[in-house]
Amino acid sequence: AGFIKSPLSQKRLTQDSVELYCEAIGTPIPEIQWWFEGNEPNETYAQLWDGARQDRVRINATYNLHSTSTISIANLTGDDSGMYECRASNDPDRNHLSKSPKVKWIRSQANVFVIERPDIKTQVTTAAGKLILSCNMTVPSLPIKGHDWIHGDKILQTDKDSSLFTSHTIEGNMEEHSGIYECVYQTSPEIRGTVNISVAPQVMAYKKSEHGNEGDTGVLICKCSSFPAVKSWVWYKNGQEPIVNGSGRYIIKSSGNKTELRILKLNIEEDMGDYHCNATNDYGFGGAVVNLRVRSRLAALWPFLGIVAEVLVLVTIIFIYEKRRKPDEVLDDDDGGSAPLKSNATNHKDKNVRQRNAN
Repeated sequence: AGFIKSPLSQKRLTQDSVELYCEAIGTPIPEIQWWFEGNEPNETYAQLWDGARQDRVRINATYNLHSTSTISIANLTGDDSGMYECRASNDPDRNHLSKSPKVKWIRSQANVFVIERPDIKTQVTTAAGKLILSCNMTVPSLPIKGHDWIHGDKILQTDKDSSLFTSHTIEGNMEEHSGIYECVYQTSPEIRGTVNISVAPQVMAYKKSEHGNEGDTGVLICKCSSFPAVKSWVWYKNGQEPIVNGSGRYIIKSSGNKTELRILKLNIEEDMGDYHCNATNDYGFGGAVVNLRVRSRLAALWPFLGIVAEVLVLVTIIFIYEKRRKPDEVLDDDDGGSAPLKSNATNHKDKNVRQRNAN
């Protein structure tokens, strides 16, 4: 057996997690075990199992063509500092209780250093229409090479200052910029502080006015993008009791910062009106209004009937116009037909005259 990937030594803070990776090859496929030796003088190597240390240890191994194993430890404490050893062997007697293996276990080691997480005091202050976010590390434990301010996946600010104090200024009020902000100290390992801008729910209707046809299903939606997340949503129609999910023709679906009210088989007389969506979190409540309009089933026919009416009016006008023109056209035909008769009479007269002269 031989290693093709060995675990790497790492530094971590308390409450963080760590992951070590090991990969071995050989014929037959070797087995991989994990062992640990603490920093205390009297501590000796002890084998680690999946679920050890109050279920904080997880070991995942696969044996296909070669062996791979990953050990992860969550919620680190100072006692997790020490030497972690990946052992591999494919000797048939490697786990025999009385026989010694012919081939010794091969070993690869990595140190894990768990450093006490320093205390960071955070604060949010307002001044002249601005928000000032600040972090202050009370006890320096590692060299600082700079700071970053992060919101979500976006880096808002970065510097190369080695100070224990760092701040970030935002234009606007708290309602516009609520969320989770992080001050990151560029150390090894990285140290982060969390600054929360918390406000009551800022609720918005997806559409302030919704339209539906009688007999169809009406869908009303409200959203809230502020922090912290909404704990509960309530829908009610103006001047009435809160709507209970599943009662009558109402179905309510709420998940986090979004809620949806569905009204089955819309009724033009009962369902039209204003609907209120109210949200509540630890900092208060907020709401929005959605106006629902229900159209008759025949409403969709009115444009078609209007077009039909226009066509009928146009056909009637053309018909009347043609009726009025017909007498004039008949007179023109009579006049044109009499002309040949006169011409024929004249010709007969001329013919008779010629015949008399001949006699």
